[in-house]
Amino acid sequence: MSEKSGKAQKKSWFKGLQAEFRKIVWPDKNALVKQTTAVVAVSVLLGAVIAVIDSLLKYGIDWLVR
Repeated sequence: MSEKSGKAQKKSWFKGLQAEFRKIVWPDKNALVKQTTAVVAVSVLLGAVIAVIDSLLKYGIDWLVR
């Protein structure tokens, strides 16, 4: 492969990348706030559920070991 074809491939790759970026539909501010709120709420809820399960397992194992 010559150096010219390598440069042409890079240029073609970047043009393809640019074309793909033009296809992206970015969310508006309202959608972004709603989605961010949903992700944070679900993360906090899941963290709380995992903490409760962890505590129950810890106390259960401690009770069995005694």
